[in-house]
Amino acid sequence: MARLKTGTRLKSAVCNTQVMIVAAPDADVDLACGGQPMIDAAATPPAGAVISPDAAKGTVLGKRYVNADGKLELLCIKPGEGSLSVAGEALVLKEAKPLPSSD
Repeated sequence: MARLKTGTRLKSAVCNTQVMIVAAPDADVDLACGGQPMIDAAATPPAGAVISPDAAKGTVLGKRYVNADGKLELLCIKPGEGSLSVAGEALVLKEAKPLPSSD
């Protein structure tokens, strides 16, 4: 677990996914991609790490991912095969807010 800071870039240890922290809670977060903990963007991935089959739904370039309470928000800056999760709970795509109608 680590305390995340807005603007920090992280990458997956098992695929090409890279994210930037847009919003983070003021607490330690167990962030993972492909079933493995995410690492600093400059770090070298560990050898032999593989994607967990239940965490292989992929990430989409330019999309934002949020947790259930909305306190953690990530921006995907490089897509990959692994899916994002916090403490085993999958992150979901953030939906765009509907525009007001102009009647």
